[in-house]
Amino acid sequence: MGKTIIQKIFENHSKQSANVGDIIDIDIDVRVARDFGGVNVVKNLEQNNLTLDDPKKTFFTLDCNPSGSDQKYATNQHICRIFARKNNVKIFDINSGIGTHIMIDEGIAKPGDTFVSTDSHANILGAIGVFGQGMGDKDIAHAFAYGNVWFKVPPTIKILLKGRPSKLASPKDVALKLLQEFGANGLLGYAAEIYGDYADLLPLDARITIASMATEMGGIIIFFPLKKRITADSDANYEAVVDIDIEGLKPLISLPGHPENVLNINKLDKIKIDSGFIGSCTNGRISDMRAAAKALKGRKIAAGRVLKIVPSTDKIWKKCLDEGLIKIFKETGALVGSAGCAGCAAGQIGQTGTGEIAISSGNRNFVGKQGKGDTYLASPETVAASLIAGFITTVDNIPKEPASQNIPEASHRISEIKKDVIISRLTNAEGKAWVIKKDNIDTDMIFHNRYLSITDINEMGQYTFDNLKGYENFSKSAKPGDIIIAGKNFGAGSSRQQAVDCFKSLKISVIIAESFGAIYERNAINSAMPILSAKDITSKIEQGDELKVDYTTGKIINKTKNKEIIVKPFSKSQLEIYKLGGILKK
Repeated sequence: MGKTIIQKIFENHSKQSANVGDIIDIDIDVRVARDFGGVNVVKNLEQNNLTLDDPKKTFFTLDCNPSGSDQKYATNQHICRIFARKNNVKIFDINSGIGTHIMIDEGIAKPGDTFVSTDSHANILGAIGVFGQGMGDKDIAHAFAYGNVWFKVPPTIKILLKGRPSKLASPKDVALKLLQEFGANGLLGYAAEIYGDYADLLPLDARITIASMATEMGGIIIFFPLKKRITADSDANYEAVVDIDIEGLKPLISLPGHPENVLNINKLDKIKIDSGFIGSCTNGRISDMRAAAKALKGRKIAAGRVLKIVPSTDKIWKKCLDEGLIKIFKETGALVGSAGCAGCAAGQIGQTGTGEIAISSGNRNFVGKQGKGDTYLASPETVAASLIAGFITTVDNIPKEPASQNIPEASHRISEIKKDVIISRLTNAEGKAWVIKKDNIDTDMIFHNRYLSITDINEMGQYTFDNLKGYENFSKSAKPGDIIIAGKNFGAGSSRQQAVDCFKSLKISVIIAESFGAIYERNAINSAMPILSAKDITSKIEQGDELKVDYTTGKIINKTKNKEIIVKPFSKSQLEIYKLGGILKK
């Protein structure tokens, strides 16, 4: 039986066969930490007296807050700089841009390589046939120190793009079409390979756009095969083959709160907007800047609106300058920021205020992800056209006169502080159930990105779920030992370790969900936070039930109802890491 792309790359970086479902150690060619995750990587290394496996394969990218506008971000960045100096590590500082893009453009990560980063969109590297994976700080610290990390070999889905989109549709619209088809967890736990005449003709920038949104579908990675370089075997075994019809595809839009909630723009009423953002790792390339400039040239942004534009790297920024794009942006009234991630990690520009309606070319629009407003996702062309019109529209439907403005309302809340963390090494737990009957609870709902500069676990608990509607007061009500019961894809979204550690801060004993986001699952296991997967668990347990859970047998005793549930217990690896107190406690 032949091998898929991910199996071939894994076997080239391991002494083991890469059979689907196996857990194997993979050598990592390129290891990266960013500004908010980097300081925790440094802390993990220093606290465990670990040295670097190979400084030449190790990098820092300070791309989340290029301006260092937050004092804690600035401190974290400086800690990374000092560590880099001491250990002869290359650092791409705040003047460089998004790390994943730098790795591609500088040729640091090459087709067939393995790449890990504290960036949850490290799977962008699938655009050039590199296995890229976003990870939490313990995983990255392990890669820094030992040169490898463990992976569970995922099954692969083959995606066939059928037909050609309309002239108005961009690669971002194709990515949104995939989201519409697969939903927030349709690729959960899978790698994917994309084929078809359209896919074969896509340039690098377009492949980056589509590959970057694998995370929003729950996927491990989306690969674009590179003929004669990175391909699957002709007899490779796929979990499924999925046809996606893109014939005549027209511009799409993702509604606020859920990237997968996608529909045709022409189905929307003229929704007024207050601001727009063009950039991110999904749409910050030179082709995106050119497309935006083409729509904006000779026009003005609608009165009272704000357009923020952030190229993904400094080299692209300079190209924009050389080609006169910056001049177009400024003449139309846009704010142009330094190269980097912008709003996604609460850094630099791109945040929204309470009541603000925004349209963005980014990859996420989770509630609160980029501030207090509501964010629609679309292509750079659509964002540009909408800012001229003052309402959501496409480049072929820009009116002569813009729409009037919105007037949002403002509000805020303050959480109380809880401290002290006690981690038990018992292999069982007893506590009251918190049943959250929601799927796709993302990391911004669990621990919002505005708190990412917090590195002290004792401070994290107070912010748990304060961005999850209906559970804003969870941190005040939860008791030590309580057990969380949740739906599918718990912990979807970014690679932040804080979304795990906040539960440890509150002394939550175990999280039982129908399934977990791929990165979140790793982070929990590696930091010895007990988690269990259990099918239909939210329908079997009610709020407040008293439970007794055994991690080694998977037995859940509902003491309130005098019933027993059997779920999959800890794997051997998970149990070993848990008993050690974390993956770095070897």
